[in-house]
Amino acid sequence: MTMEITRENGWKLLTEYVNGDTLIRHCLSVEASMREYARIFGEDEELWGFVGLIHDFDFEIHPTLDQHPQAGAPILREHGVPEDIVTMVLSHADHLDEPRDTQLKKTLAAVDELSSFVVAVALVRPAKSLDDLAPKSVRKKMKDKAFARAVDRGGMLHAAGELGVDFDEHIMNVIAGLRPVAPELGLHSSATLIQGVGA
Repeated sequence: MTMEITRENGWKLLTEYVNGDTLIRHCLSVEASMREYARIFGEDEELWGFVGLIHDFDFEIHPTLDQHPQAGAPILREHGVPEDIVTMVLSHADHLDEPRDTQLKKTLAAVDELSSFVVAVALVRPAKSLDDLAPKSVRKKMKDKAFARAVDRGGMLHAAGELGVDFDEHIMNVIAGLRPVAPELGLHSSATLIQGVGA
């Protein structure tokens, strides 16, 4: 039976296989960025968000490149996830050489690492907020090799280039996408900061 592509079903699938808060937050951040780009490009926000939410659903059970995400594909099929979405999920892995021949696939690759990197930059700032975060601050942290050292800086730049979006504009788009879910990512939102004054 084919799974209906809804946020609820994506969340059920994700939380069936993921327990760790860090990976949950990563998937939420990628979902938020994908939804933002769907709005920008006039695409299906539910579909784009769904793919972003589940793209790393198997990472806890398959944490190595010889398994992730390819070993997760049969699980997705067992759950009734349509084959085109399975292919979209597989496309975010560079080592699989799955063609990124759609705007969605290019976007997923472009927001995957950057979404969590932007959150990490915001978390080390005094306000722990995205509200005053600018591309120059993100770029500065990219030059700091000791910060989030596992992140492939060149890969982030290359993926944005393939998407065809200026990198500073890309950073701003991701920040805009993340703002509505800031509290879920461990960040303060504007409302939180205002309510928290003097508290």
